[in-house]
Amino acid sequence: MIEPAVDHSLAAENLAVGYDHREIIHDLSVRIPAGKISVIVGANACGKSTLLKTLARLLKPSRGSVLLDGKSIHQIPTREVATRLGLLPQSPTAPEGITVADLVGRGRYPRQGWIRQWTSADDEAIADAMTSTDVLEIADRPIDELSGGQRQRVWIAMALAQETGILLLDEPTTFLDLTHQFEVLDLLVDLNKRDDRTIVLVLHDLNQACRFGDHLIAMKDGAIVAEGNPAEVITEQVVQDVFGLAVKVIPDPVAGTPMVVPIGRHTPRTNAAGGPVAADNAVSGGVGTENPAAKALAASSAANGICRPTQR
Repeated sequence: MIEPAVDHSLAAENLAVGYDHREIIHDLSVRIPAGKISVIVGANACGKSTLLKTLARLLKPSRGSVLLDGKSIHQIPTREVATRLGLLPQSPTAPEGITVADLVGRGRYPRQGWIRQWTSADDEAIADAMTSTDVLEIADRPIDELSGGQRQRVWIAMALAQETGILLLDEPTTFLDLTHQFEVLDLLVDLNKRDDRTIVLVLHDLNQACRFGDHLIAMKDGAIVAEGNPAEVITEQVVQDVFGLAVKVIPDPVAGTPMVVPIGRHTPRTNAAGGPVAADNAVSGGVGTENPAAKALAASSAANGICRPTQR
Protein backbone atom coordinates (compact mmCIF):
# COMPACT_ATOMS: atom_id res chain seq x y z
CA MET A 1 0.00 0.00 0.00
CA ILE A 2 1.23 3.48 -0.86
CA GLU A 3 2.69 5.23 2.15
CA PRO A 4 1.09 8.53 3.22
CA ALA A 5 2.66 11.44 1.38
CA VAL A 6 5.34 13.21 3.38
CA ASP A 7 4.96 16.97 3.53
CA HIS A 8 7.41 18.52 1.10
CA SER A 9 7.76 22.22 0.36
CA LEU A 10 8.03 23.71 -3.13
CA ALA A 11 8.72 27.35 -3.87
CA ALA A 12 10.30 29.67 -6.41
CA GLU A 13 12.26 32.81 -5.69
CA ASN A 14 12.89 35.62 -8.18
CA LEU A 15 12.64 33.33 -11.22
CA ALA A 16 13.58 34.43 -14.71
CA VAL A 17 13.06 31.74 -17.38
CA GLY A 18 13.05 31.85 -21.15
CA TYR A 19 13.73 30.15 -24.46
CA ASP A 20 16.26 31.17 -27.13
CA HIS A 21 17.18 34.40 -25.35
CA ARG A 22 13.50 35.38 -25.02
CA GLU A 23 12.45 35.75 -21.40
CA ILE A 24 9.02 34.27 -20.60
CA ILE A 25 8.94 34.54 -16.80
CA HIS A 26 10.18 37.68 -15.12
CA ASP A 27 11.26 37.93 -11.47
CA LEU A 28 8.53 35.54 -10.26
CA SER A 29 8.26 34.29 -6.68
CA VAL A 30 5.65 31.82 -5.44
CA ARG A 31 5.18 29.35 -2.60
CA ILE A 32 3.03 26.28 -3.28
CA PRO A 33 0.69 25.49 -0.33
CA ALA A 34 1.49 22.04 1.07
CA GLY A 35 -1.31 19.48 1.07
CA LYS A 36 -3.52 21.55 -1.24
CA ILE A 37 -4.58 21.52 -4.89
CA SER A 38 -3.09 24.57 -6.63
CA VAL A 39 -4.20 25.50 -10.14
CA ILE A 40 -2.25 27.80 -12.48
CA VAL A 41 -4.50 29.72 -14.89
CA GLY A 42 -3.96 32.36 -17.54
CA ALA A 43 -4.17 33.06 -21.25
CA ASN A 44 -2.15 31.13 -23.82
CA ALA A 45 1.59 31.89 -23.81
CA CYS A 46 1.44 33.63 -20.43
CA GLY A 47 4.03 31.29 -18.91
CA LYS A 48 1.87 28.67 -17.13
CA SER A 49 3.56 25.59 -18.55
CA THR A 50 6.96 27.27 -18.38
CA LEU A 51 6.48 27.83 -14.66
CA LEU A 52 5.37 24.22 -14.11
CA LYS A 53 8.34 22.85 -16.08
CA THR A 54 10.69 25.04 -14.07
CA LEU A 55 9.19 23.84 -10.80
CA ALA A 56 9.73 20.27 -12.06
CA ARG A 57 13.38 20.98 -12.95
CA LEU A 58 12.81 20.44 -16.66
CA LEU A 59 13.91 24.03 -17.29
CA LYS A 60 16.76 25.85 -15.59
CA PRO A 61 16.12 29.50 -14.71
CA SER A 62 18.52 32.15 -15.91
CA ARG A 63 18.02 33.89 -12.56
CA GLY A 64 16.51 32.90 -9.26
CA SER A 65 15.92 29.40 -7.94
CA VAL A 66 13.36 26.67 -7.29
CA LEU A 67 13.48 25.38 -3.72
CA LEU A 68 12.43 21.82 -2.92
CA ASP A 69 12.32 21.31 0.85
CA GLY A 70 14.29 24.52 1.23
CA LYS A 71 17.18 23.48 -1.04
CA SER A 72 17.84 24.46 -4.64
CA ILE A 73 16.26 21.75 -6.78
CA HIS A 74 19.26 21.82 -9.13
CA GLN A 75 21.54 20.82 -6.25
CA ILE A 76 19.52 17.68 -5.51
CA PRO A 77 20.35 14.47 -7.42
CA THR A 78 17.86 13.65 -10.18
CA ARG A 79 16.86 10.31 -8.68
CA GLU A 80 16.21 11.92 -5.31
CA VAL A 81 14.06 14.63 -6.89
CA ALA A 82 12.01 11.91 -8.59
CA THR A 83 11.23 10.33 -5.20
CA ARG A 84 9.81 13.61 -3.91
CA LEU A 85 8.18 15.14 -6.99
CA GLY A 86 6.21 13.49 -9.79
CA LEU A 87 5.33 15.09 -13.14
CA LEU A 88 2.69 14.38 -15.77
CA PRO A 89 3.64 16.51 -18.82
CA GLN A 90 1.39 17.53 -21.68
CA SER A 91 0.64 14.71 -24.14
CA PRO A 92 3.05 12.10 -22.71
CA THR A 93 4.06 9.29 -25.05
CA ALA A 94 4.65 5.63 -24.30
CA PRO A 95 6.62 2.95 -26.18
CA GLU A 96 4.48 1.18 -28.75
CA GLY A 97 2.80 -1.95 -27.41
CA ILE A 98 3.61 -1.35 -23.74
CA THR A 99 0.94 -2.57 -21.34
CA VAL A 100 -0.71 -0.65 -18.53
CA ALA A 101 1.09 -2.65 -15.82
CA ASP A 102 4.49 -2.18 -17.47
CA LEU A 103 4.02 1.57 -17.83
CA VAL A 104 2.86 2.02 -14.23
CA GLY A 105 5.80 -0.11 -13.11
CA ARG A 106 8.19 2.44 -14.60
CA GLY A 107 7.11 4.77 -11.85
CA ARG A 108 9.23 2.65 -9.47
CA TYR A 109 12.47 3.18 -11.42
CA PRO A 110 13.60 6.18 -9.31
CA ARG A 111 13.53 3.92 -6.26
CA GLN A 112 15.70 1.23 -7.82
CA GLY A 113 19.47 1.16 -7.70
CA TRP A 114 22.57 -1.01 -7.81
CA ILE A 115 21.86 -2.30 -4.31
CA ARG A 116 18.11 -1.99 -3.92
CA GLN A 117 16.35 -4.35 -6.32
CA TRP A 118 12.65 -5.05 -6.95
CA THR A 119 10.73 -6.04 -3.81
CA SER A 120 7.21 -6.86 -2.74
CA ALA A 121 6.87 -3.21 -1.66
CA ASP A 122 7.21 -2.21 -5.31
CA ASP A 123 4.46 -4.66 -6.30
CA GLU A 124 2.22 -3.28 -3.58
CA ALA A 125 2.87 0.33 -4.61
CA ILE A 126 1.99 -0.46 -8.23
CA ALA A 127 -1.15 -2.37 -7.29
CA ASP A 128 -2.30 0.42 -4.99
CA ALA A 129 -1.64 3.09 -7.64
CA MET A 130 -3.63 1.12 -10.20
CA THR A 131 -6.45 0.50 -7.74
CA SER A 132 -6.60 4.20 -6.81
CA THR A 133 -6.91 5.19 -10.47
CA ASP A 134 -9.31 2.36 -11.37
CA VAL A 135 -7.05 0.79 -14.02
CA LEU A 136 -6.31 -2.54 -12.33
CA GLU A 137 -8.81 -4.40 -14.51
CA ILE A 138 -7.05 -3.25 -17.68
CA ALA A 139 -3.53 -4.03 -16.43
CA ASP A 140 -2.73 -6.35 -19.35
CA ARG A 141 -4.06 -4.09 -22.11
CA PRO A 142 -1.71 -2.11 -24.38
CA ILE A 143 -1.77 1.64 -23.79
CA ASP A 144 -2.52 2.41 -27.45
CA GLU A 145 -5.85 0.51 -27.21
CA LEU A 146 -7.22 2.73 -24.41
CA SER A 147 -9.48 5.76 -24.52
CA GLY A 148 -8.10 9.20 -23.72
CA GLY A 149 -9.55 9.16 -20.22
CA GLN A 150 -8.14 5.72 -19.50
CA ARG A 151 -4.70 6.77 -20.72
CA GLN A 152 -4.68 9.78 -18.43
CA ARG A 153 -5.59 7.61 -15.45
CA VAL A 154 -2.75 5.24 -16.33
CA TRP A 155 -0.23 8.09 -16.54
CA ILE A 156 -1.44 9.38 -13.18
CA ALA A 157 -1.06 5.86 -11.79
CA MET A 158 2.56 5.81 -12.96
CA ALA A 159 3.18 9.12 -11.19
CA LEU A 160 1.49 7.77 -8.06
CA ALA A 161 3.68 4.66 -8.13
CA GLN A 162 6.65 6.97 -7.55
CA GLU A 163 5.18 7.66 -4.08
CA THR A 164 5.99 11.36 -4.24
CA GLY A 165 4.57 13.96 -1.88
CA ILE A 166 4.18 16.47 -4.73
CA LEU A 167 2.44 15.83 -8.06
CA LEU A 168 2.62 18.29 -10.99
CA LEU A 169 0.29 17.96 -13.99
CA ASP A 170 0.40 20.08 -17.14
CA GLU A 171 -3.09 20.40 -18.64
CA PRO A 172 -4.20 16.86 -17.70
CA THR A 173 -7.69 17.37 -19.21
CA THR A 174 -6.58 18.55 -22.67
CA PHE A 175 -8.20 16.60 -25.53
CA LEU A 176 -10.58 14.81 -23.13
CA ASP A 177 -14.35 15.02 -23.42
CA LEU A 178 -16.30 16.53 -20.54
CA THR A 179 -16.99 13.21 -18.79
CA HIS A 180 -13.34 12.19 -18.81
CA GLN A 181 -12.25 15.67 -17.71
CA PHE A 182 -14.34 15.36 -14.57
CA GLU A 183 -13.17 11.78 -13.99
CA VAL A 184 -9.55 12.96 -13.93
CA LEU A 185 -10.26 16.00 -11.74
CA ASP A 186 -12.39 13.98 -9.30
CA LEU A 187 -9.53 11.48 -9.09
CA LEU A 188 -7.07 14.24 -8.18
CA VAL A 189 -9.39 15.43 -5.40
CA ASP A 190 -9.65 11.85 -4.11
CA LEU A 191 -5.85 11.56 -4.03
CA ASN A 192 -5.49 14.89 -2.27
CA LYS A 193 -8.12 14.04 0.34
CA ARG A 194 -6.66 10.59 1.00
CA ASP A 195 -3.16 11.62 2.05
CA ASP A 196 -2.90 15.42 1.78
CA ARG A 197 -0.78 15.09 -1.35
CA THR A 198 0.34 18.46 -2.75
CA ILE A 199 -0.99 18.78 -6.32
CA VAL A 200 -0.19 21.53 -8.81
CA LEU A 201 -1.85 21.60 -12.23
CA VAL A 202 -2.32 23.86 -15.20
CA LEU A 203 -5.92 24.22 -16.42
CA HIS A 204 -7.58 26.31 -19.11
CA ASP A 205 -11.15 26.04 -17.80
CA LEU A 206 -11.66 28.70 -15.11
CA ASN A 207 -14.83 27.11 -13.76
CA GLN A 208 -13.11 23.76 -13.29
CA ALA A 209 -10.14 25.54 -11.70
CA CYS A 210 -12.46 27.24 -9.21
CA ARG A 211 -14.39 24.07 -8.39
CA PHE A 212 -11.43 21.74 -7.94
CA GLY A 213 -8.66 24.09 -6.79
CA ASP A 214 -7.96 25.16 -3.22
CA HIS A 215 -5.43 27.76 -4.35
CA LEU A 216 -5.37 29.61 -7.69
CA ILE A 217 -2.39 31.30 -9.32
CA ALA A 218 -3.42 33.69 -12.12
CA MET A 219 -0.64 34.63 -14.56
CA LYS A 220 -0.22 37.26 -17.26
CA ASP A 221 2.87 38.03 -19.35
CA GLY A 222 5.15 35.86 -17.24
CA ALA A 223 4.11 37.30 -13.89
CA ILE A 224 1.59 36.44 -11.18
CA VAL A 225 -1.36 38.83 -11.21
CA ALA A 226 -3.26 37.30 -8.29
CA GLU A 227 -3.17 34.20 -6.11
CA GLY A 228 -5.18 32.77 -3.26
CA ASN A 229 -8.62 31.28 -2.68
CA PRO A 230 -10.68 31.00 -5.90
CA ALA A 231 -13.27 33.42 -4.53
CA GLU A 232 -10.54 36.02 -4.01
CA VAL A 233 -8.76 35.49 -7.32
CA ILE A 234 -11.56 35.03 -9.84
CA THR A 235 -13.26 38.40 -10.02
CA GLU A 236 -14.67 40.19 -13.04
CA GLN A 237 -11.77 42.65 -12.95
CA VAL A 238 -9.08 39.96 -12.75
CA VAL A 239 -10.61 37.97 -15.61
CA GLN A 240 -10.82 41.14 -17.69
CA ASP A 241 -7.18 41.94 -16.91
CA VAL A 242 -5.79 38.43 -17.44
CA PHE A 243 -7.90 37.27 -20.39
CA GLY A 244 -9.17 40.55 -21.86
CA LEU A 245 -12.72 39.22 -21.58
CA ALA A 246 -15.79 40.87 -20.11
CA VAL A 247 -17.61 38.41 -17.83
CA LYS A 248 -20.10 38.06 -15.03
CA VAL A 249 -18.97 36.03 -12.01
CA ILE A 250 -21.79 34.24 -10.19
CA PRO A 251 -21.91 31.34 -7.69
CA ASP A 252 -21.60 27.89 -9.24
CA PRO A 253 -25.06 26.35 -8.71
CA VAL A 254 -23.52 23.00 -7.73
CA ALA A 255 -20.35 23.81 -5.76
CA GLY A 256 -20.92 27.41 -4.70
CA THR A 257 -17.49 28.39 -6.11
CA PRO A 258 -17.09 31.29 -8.57
CA MET A 259 -18.54 30.57 -12.02
CA VAL A 260 -17.41 32.68 -14.95
CA VAL A 261 -20.06 33.58 -17.53
CA PRO A 262 -18.57 35.31 -20.60
CA ILE A 263 -20.56 38.22 -21.98
CA GLY A 264 -19.18 38.32 -25.51
CA ARG A 265 -20.33 40.53 -28.38
CA HIS A 266 -23.43 38.51 -29.23
CA THR A 267 -24.86 37.91 -25.77
CA PRO A 268 -28.29 39.56 -26.39
CA ARG A 269 -30.56 36.92 -27.90
CA THR A 270 -34.31 36.55 -28.24
CA ASN A 271 -36.67 35.19 -25.62
CA ALA A 272 -39.56 32.80 -26.19
CA ALA A 273 -41.79 35.70 -27.28
CA GLY A 274 -39.27 36.85 -29.86
CA GLY A 275 -38.10 39.93 -27.95
CA PRO A 276 -34.54 40.74 -26.94
CA VAL A 277 -33.09 39.59 -23.62
CA ALA A 278 -30.88 42.11 -21.84
CA ALA A 279 -27.36 40.93 -21.15
CA ASP A 280 -27.50 41.78 -17.43
CA ASN A 281 -30.84 40.00 -16.98
CA ALA A 282 -29.65 37.00 -18.98
CA VAL A 283 -26.82 36.51 -16.50
CA SER A 284 -28.17 37.77 -13.22
CA GLY A 285 -31.81 36.76 -13.47
CA GLY A 286 -33.61 40.09 -13.61
CA VAL A 287 -37.27 40.57 -12.71
CA GLY A 288 -39.64 38.95 -15.14
CA THR A 289 -37.10 36.61 -16.77
CA GLU A 290 -37.11 32.83 -16.72
CA ASN A 291 -33.44 32.33 -15.96
CA PRO A 292 -32.11 28.74 -15.86
CA ALA A 293 -29.03 29.85 -13.91
CA ALA A 294 -31.19 31.54 -11.27
CA LYS A 295 -33.35 28.43 -10.97
CA ALA A 296 -30.24 26.28 -10.61
CA LEU A 297 -28.90 28.54 -7.89
CA ALA A 298 -32.16 28.29 -5.97
CA ALA A 299 -32.09 24.51 -6.23
CA SER A 300 -28.39 24.03 -5.52
CA SER A 301 -28.90 23.40 -1.80
CA ALA A 302 -30.70 20.20 -2.73
CA ALA A 303 -27.67 18.74 -4.50
CA ASN A 304 -26.29 15.71 -2.66
CA GLY A 305 -22.97 13.92 -2.88
CA ILE A 306 -21.14 16.89 -4.37
CA CYS A 307 -17.50 17.48 -3.44
CA ARG A 308 -17.53 21.10 -2.31
CA PRO A 309 -14.30 22.93 -1.46
CA THR A 310 -15.42 23.39 2.14
CA GLN A 311 -15.72 19.61 2.50
CA ARG A 312 -12.11 19.02 1.48
